Amino acid sequence: MIAAIYSRKSVFTGKGESIENQIELCKEYTTKHFDEKVEKFLIYEDEGFSGGNVNRPKFQELLKDVKENKVDILICYRLDRISRNVADFSTTLELLQKHNVAFVSIKEQFDTTTPMGRAMVYISSVFAQLERETIAERVRDNMLQLAKTGRWLGGQEPLGFSAEKIVYIDEEMKERSLMKLSPILEETEVIKLIFSKYLQLKSISQVVKFLNLSGIKGKNEGEWAPTQVNRILTSPIYVKSSEETHNFLKLQGINVFGEPNGHGYLTYNKTKNIATDRDKSEWIAAVAKHAGIINANDWLAIQSLINKNKSKKISRLGTGTSNNALLTGLLNCACCGSKMLVKQGHTSKKDPSIRYDYYVCSKKDSSYGKKCTSSNIRVDRLDNLVLREIKNYNTDFLIKNLTEVINENNVTSAITNRKSIITNEIEEKQNLISSLIKKLSLSPSEEISKYIFKEIETINFDISNLKQELENINNDRNEVTTKLKDIYMIINMLKRFDSTFDLIKDITQRRFMLQSVVKSISFNTKTFDVIVDLLCDKKK
Repeated sequence: MIAAIYSRKSVFTGKGESIENQIELCKEYTTKHFDEKVEKFLIYEDEGFSGGNVNRPKFQELLKDVKENKVDILICYRLDRISRNVADFSTTLELLQKHNVAFVSIKEQFDTTTPMGRAMVYISSVFAQLERETIAERVRDNMLQLAKTGRWLGGQEPLGFSAEKIVYIDEEMKERSLMKLSPILEETEVIKLIFSKYLQLKSISQVVKFLNLSGIKGKNEGEWAPTQVNRILTSPIYVKSSEETHNFLKLQGINVFGEPNGHGYLTYNKTKNIATDRDKSEWIAAVAKHAGIINANDWLAIQSLINKNKSKKISRLGTGTSNNALLTGLLNCACCGSKMLVKQGHTSKKDPSIRYDYYVCSKKDSSYGKKCTSSNIRVDRLDNLVLREIKNYNTDFLIKNLTEVINENNVTSAITNRKSIITNEIEEKQNLISSLIKKLSLSPSEEISKYIFKEIETINFDISNLKQELENINNDRNEVTTKLKDIYMIINMLKRFDSTFDLIKDITQRRFMLQSVVKSISFNTKTFDVIVDLLCDKKK
């Protein structure tokens, strides 16, 4: 057995627990408590280094030797010789475990060669997690306090600005630095143009069309989209702050900080994560260090106009959103390969209650006819054309292929496997709890018992989550079974496709039936050719 001894002292002194004393005590402990003979002692000494971090030369050398599997056991006099930081200490323990290196601290009787010592490893990991969460919370609180001062805290610079470091002297005559946004003249002109065009055209889509046709590029030299323009028009970063803008933001429920002085605002704390927005009562809008670009009256007029347009706006229909289109999500433009979406059209002259919608190439729509010149096609006409094409296929062969696809993709088997894995994981965690309970009976210490109870509570929480996942899997199994029954029902309907499909009136059921047998559909609006890619290609 090769034993490593690590000793550390913060200051050079011969008093107290000197480096030499620590090493001798570790050697004596090893000789007394381990039956296996130590072939070699590897000594690592750091004198004059704090335990506040792990950036110590000999300690780093020790970690390197552990990674190279040169050590069987690590011994130290006290835990704080390794580190005074719980997270660093836990990371070191994880490394030792990974390389099967035992660990002994003779002062605290921390010995991972014993059951109690291994229990202490779990306890230390709980402390490490607590410290990580505490640090994250402190960082977040600090960032929110900084946000209230209106300083730029990083991230993608908005159009019109770049981040610049500013050095200043504080009230204690100490040199400080902060980041602020500095205007980019060329980009601020684009911002002014967007605001003035919206006041003129009163339509975001018309502003987008104007920008793209004029060849004006955004921050990353890309094409403009309505969401980008809307984000710019509604962002308080560009407005010159005033009492009126302060009141407007407060009426939205936003927390406003700083005195209005003509500078723009910076907003913070708007999202919990990528997919979830916070409630506006948690948002922060702070008067920033950069000068505003748009005067307050124009900005407020635009907010009012946008809100009015939202209330009366008829949603544009895109892929997957039409109530009437049968080919939604399946149809491609044969000219350029792009998806075809559905756009609302005009009402019938004969019957105003009927509205004709159109399939439109998405590339043509986004480029205003510059990148694709395909024609639009009425939804009802193309749907009927595709249905006639499908009815020319050998449905018996199609049914055979669809049945084989169902058999090849045995989803229920995958669900069963996942259920087995989770069941085993629950059993392992329950065994771990039993083990910890046994350790409690061996521990007279109230403090250690308290920590073990905390670890048991954590494991119980994990078990509860796993059981919930197990319940969800059972629900998924029922859902899959229901869907498979639906598919088998469709197979039966396909046997009478010509007569059955037309009897189905619900558009969702018709789409589902069609999407179950069709891979994709391409339509050439110039030649009026339809290419239907089904699970088979043998026609009658």
